[in-house]
Amino acid sequence: MASQLLFLALLLAMTCSISFAAESLQDFCVAQPTRLGAVNGIVCKDPNLVEANDFFYSGLDIAGNTSTVFGSRVTSVRVNQIPGLNTFGISIARIDFAAWGVNPPHTHPRATEILTVLEGSLQVGFVTSNPENKLITKILQPGDVFVFPEGLVHFQYNVGYTTAVAYSAFSSQNPGTITLANTVFGARPHISSDILTKAFLVDKEAIYNIQSRF
Repeated sequence: MASQLLFLALLLAMTCSISFAAESLQDFCVAQPTRLGAVNGIVCKDPNLVEANDFFYSGLDIAGNTSTVFGSRVTSVRVNQIPGLNTFGISIARIDFAAWGVNPPHTHPRATEILTVLEGSLQVGFVTSNPENKLITKILQPGDVFVFPEGLVHFQYNVGYTTAVAYSAFSSQNPGTITLANTVFGARPHISSDILTKAFLVDKEAIYNIQSRF
C-alpha cells in the first residue's frame, strides 16, 4: 500500500510539474525574428529593449481591398505584426467582403477561430471530420458570433448585395491558414494528375483545367 501511495504521489507531482511548465514564466516574450534559434515560436527580445510599439498595431479600421478573384480580403494581425503576441496564443484578423464575396474553404491547423460580424450578412460553416463530414452552417447578421473548431474546414460567404465586414480572433499567435483549392491544385510541383483524378473522381482534363487557374 505504501508503495502504491508513493507511486501515486510521484505521478501527481509529475502531472503538476508538466502543467506548471506550460504556464508563462515571465510577463512577456516579445518576438525578435532577427535572433537566431531553432524554437517552436520566436526567440525573445531583451526585456530591457521592449517598448510600447512591440504590443501595438494600427490599421484594422481600414477596409481591405476586395478586388480579388474571391472578392474578399483578410488582414491578419499575428505575431509577425505584433511581436508582443509571442507565446500568448492569441491573434486577430479583419475580413472584408465585396458583394457575394467568399473566404473560400480553408483550415487553421493551430487555432480555433471565433468570428463576429460587424456589417452585412454572412453564410458561415464548417465540415466535421471523416466519416460523417457533416456541414454545420448558419446565416449571420451584425452582432452575431460563430465558432470554427481548430483544424476543421470552414468558410464565410457574403450573401448580400452590399459589402460585409467581420473580425475573427484565434487561439494562436500564428494559427496558419491552409486554403484547400490553393493547396491541392496550386502545389509546386503539382500533385500528380493520376492521384487527383482518383481523389476527385474526374478526368485529367478537368484536373489540368483547375491547376491552370492556380
